[in-house]
Amino acid sequence: MRLSLIIPCFNEEEVLPDFFRETEEVRSELFTRFAVQLEYIFVDDGSKDGTLACLRRLSAEHDYVRYISFARNFGKEAAIAAGLQAAEGDYVGLIDADLQDPPALMAEMMEMILAGKCDAAAAYRKDRRGESRLRSWCANRFYRLLSSAGEKMPQGARDYRIMTKQVRDALMQMQEYNRFSRAMFQWVGFRTEWIGYENRTRAAGRTKWSLSGLMRYAVDALTGYSSSPLRIASWFGIGMFFLSVVGIIFVIVRKLLFGDPTSGWPSLVCIILFCSGIQLFCIGIIGEYLARTYMEVKDRPLYIIRETDRTQKKE
Repeated sequence: MRLSLIIPCFNEEEVLPDFFRETEEVRSELFTRFAVQLEYIFVDDGSKDGTLACLRRLSAEHDYVRYISFARNFGKEAAIAAGLQAAEGDYVGLIDADLQDPPALMAEMMEMILAGKCDAAAAYRKDRRGESRLRSWCANRFYRLLSSAGEKMPQGARDYRIMTKQVRDALMQMQEYNRFSRAMFQWVGFRTEWIGYENRTRAAGRTKWSLSGLMRYAVDALTGYSSSPLRIASWFGIGMFFLSVVGIIFVIVRKLLFGDPTSGWPSLVCIILFCSGIQLFCIGIIGEYLARTYMEVKDRPLYIIRETDRTQKKE
């Protein structure tokens, strides 16, 4: 049996040696306990440092190390899709290279799958120690909003998982351009068991996710896999309609009972600005969906490969 482990990489030169050394220990355990051979599929997402050179060296030294290098940075979701496309093992895994996902959990995941308890074993962080309060608060609100939109997953859910080839094949049937893997894993179904672990900080290097980048990622996730934002916009419109009816009734009654003329322009300006803001907010939500539809109909490739280990070995 073979486990294809997908590792998206973007400027991970500093941490790759530590990651490979720690994962090699798990590789030996997987073969000893389960007779499962581990192969690596590194996906270089257009790194600007020495990541690609490191992957070339690892591939040359170990015949079970493969790599794919993009022509530019296409994003983590594209890297995951490329890894899934290249994976040919009986089981397929996904893990980040920064060692925030503990490789030692792979043995427990593999045991659960081989025992028939699930089709996929995934990991989530029990806490977010080491992160700023603002970042943790935003992340918690995101998971709650995503759960309310219908995508049920634990707080702190990660991409880190191992799945059967059947789950991988189901994922490959989803060919959309705008992707959010965690929601896709949930959508295809199958039995999934979650394993919690204590938060770990990066072993080396710096995070590639800024707060603004995470916010964009959250918007992509919500608008890509849920129509809830459109429903929110509709409810805003209904709410504003009823507020305007109440306001009109109030003005008419006050005029009939007290002969009080309508107040001056400051209150009118505030109302106009408030309503205009709601309208622009709702138009913006619709625009997000239109933009995603526009990208889908273009039918561009998710990624462009500049180099792989196979082309190198053929040469």
